Amino acid sequence: MAISHNIDFKKASFKNFENIPHLNSFERAEVFKDFTTYMQVSGHMNYRFVTHDGCGPEVLVSATFQKTPQPCISLVSNDYLNFTQHPKVKAATIAGIDKYGTGSGASPLIGGHHEYHSSLEDKLSSFFNRPVGSSTIYTTGYSANSATLLAMLKNKDCAIVDMAVHASVYEGLLETNVKRFPHNSISYLERYLSETQAKYQTRLVVIDGVYSQNGDLAKMKEIYELTKQYGAFLMVDDAHGIGVLGKTGRGAIEIFDLLDKVDIISGTLSKAFGHIGGFVISRPEVANYLKYQSRQQVFSSTSTPATAGLLTAIDLIDEEPIWRARLAENVTYYKKGLEDMKFDIGSTSSPIIPIKIGDAHKTGDVARLLFEAGVYANAIVYPGVSRKDARIRTSLMATHTREHLDRVLNAFEYVDKKLKISK
Repeated sequence: MAISHNIDFKKASFKNFENIPHLNSFERAEVFKDFTTYMQVSGHMNYRFVTHDGCGPEVLVSATFQKTPQPCISLVSNDYLNFTQHPKVKAATIAGIDKYGTGSGASPLIGGHHEYHSSLEDKLSSFFNRPVGSSTIYTTGYSANSATLLAMLKNKDCAIVDMAVHASVYEGLLETNVKRFPHNSISYLERYLSETQAKYQTRLVVIDGVYSQNGDLAKMKEIYELTKQYGAFLMVDDAHGIGVLGKTGRGAIEIFDLLDKVDIISGTLSKAFGHIGGFVISRPEVANYLKYQSRQQVFSSTSTPATAGLLTAIDLIDEEPIWRARLAENVTYYKKGLEDMKFDIGSTSSPIIPIKIGDAHKTGDVARLLFEAGVYANAIVYPGVSRKDARIRTSLMATHTREHLDRVLNAFEYVDKKLKISK
């Protein structure tokens, strides 16, 4: 028997199914199953495709709306330098498993902290030119943000956050007071810094270095100066910048010459470093506090011995800068191609290049046509972005060739002729 609801599937997003009035959790799940089936039949189910290869510029993909796998150029991976496939990283990972096995066995607090974890923490502290003991590692970048913020901010504290920060930041703020300022708005930030003076024990401004949907950078210099002017602290999540941007690959923070000034740096090990995990860099006393007070450190098993491969990946940022150079060349070439065809790519300054469309339904059609043309890219709609800001999100890798990029640009030209998505 069909469950009664008033949701128009043609206009709905995942957000509509979080709390449907008068339906219990299990009934909501049934309605949501009907919605995902509708998306699949309409060719708009652009999620949870099965990739049959490792990360790379070309992959074999099974789409939810096709019966057989299809080879595609991949524009969906954050493996920017393609270190998941680097022979030296793979060899170091295999060696770590050979020596230590496949698991850590416990949480870091009670027996799961191994020498490869200590080596990684020391390597990260050194990478950011901070004293030994300045880093804390987590099993995911998501928990690096959420667990750190839950530990650091309580009911007499306040976070002042850019509205475009990652979902993991918002989860970390559930136990504290929050002020949200419009993306990169210096005037609103100053307003909230002024209003909150002397009202809270801790005031922490939280921003991204590179924003994951637009690929643009924070106005970090101005934000830092304002934060300090009003006696607050600054946290920068530079997950998409570290290893990729900056003169030596230390991220967006390096571009603004703030590596030694930002109070808390968070990042991920799953993007430029090609593995899984997250980390936080701060004062040694803060790092020590997190090791004993953040829930993920106390109650969750820590990363596996495959972590040993990260020690090599981090070194390669300095030893093989050619990968960052190739990535930068790809970004320049690809952006110019899109701009020449009059696509709206916003103000991106990173390997994340959005093609903004606006209409969610048309965006789904674009993603389907691109896939049929052999290009695997993400359709991003509400609530990932605002309802009027739907886009195709593309991410480049150092190992994309000029031929790959030309094929992608040709695919966008083909789609534009059918659906008119250029300006």
